[in-house]
Amino acid sequence: MALTRIAAVAAHFGRDLDFDLDRIATLIEHARSSGAQLLVLPDAALGGYLADLRDPDPDSLPPALPSDDARLTKVAELAGDMVVCVGFCEADGDTRYNAAVAVTGDGVLGRHRKVHQPPGERSVYAAGETFAAFDTPLGRIGMLIDYDKTFPESARSLALDGAEVIACLSAWPTSITNRAPRMSQDRQARLFDLYDQARAAENQVVLASSNQTGAMGGMRFLGQAKVVGPGGDILARTWSKAGIAVAEVDVGAELATARRVLHHLGERKPEAYRMGGTA
Repeated sequence: MALTRIAAVAAHFGRDLDFDLDRIATLIEHARSSGAQLLVLPDAALGGYLADLRDPDPDSLPPALPSDDARLTKVAELAGDMVVCVGFCEADGDTRYNAAVAVTGDGVLGRHRKVHQPPGERSVYAAGETFAAFDTPLGRIGMLIDYDKTFPESARSLALDGAEVIACLSAWPTSITNRAPRMSQDRQARLFDLYDQARAAENQVVLASSNQTGAMGGMRFLGQAKVVGPGGDILARTWSKAGIAVAEVDVGAELATARRVLHHLGERKPEAYRMGGTA
């Protein structure tokens, strides 16, 4: 039995990169003290997310960091033998991407650029082009960035590429158009949990979902970090406040049990699906 401790973070990160890095260091230390081997930090943990999705202010965007930025190198050093997934605004020349890397003390294991973008992001970030899983000391992992998980094809692509654990890094806000008086009643709070559970269950994988908390500009973030089993059951979670959800999972055994009778990936009928056409 090979147990893996998986930790997903709910926390606030803003524009102050030094503050963000200090907070990441503290979270890594807390996760290490709990025995975590995989730590999933939120989207935009270095530099914060957009303050406005309707009309982003070009003068107050997240700082754009090159893929070899010293702060990312520092996160890798802090990670040591832990696998840490962290989100940031990636600079590729003059082009920006909403991006994430998975690192250990040995360096970068995997990268992802957010593919699916809500309207406000399109004026700030270019879209990524692919979903790919990657090997880690803990097994094969894939990453999604917030709106990516709205689309079943995203997680399915990673599962078909062998991902046993999917890390979903988010800066997921409450509803912008119809905010509820209580966060627990917000439409986006319900959808955030629904997508996490559905993506895990339909692919029969373990899913670790992080998210920002607090507020930035007109954005109020949900928190609700969690670890979900391959049956869609929530194994550990936070609520709206900052915290770390930690669950101990025998990933191989859990996947084997979930797929023993009904094997969703193996029972697909691709020839029956209309891909890319009009309904």
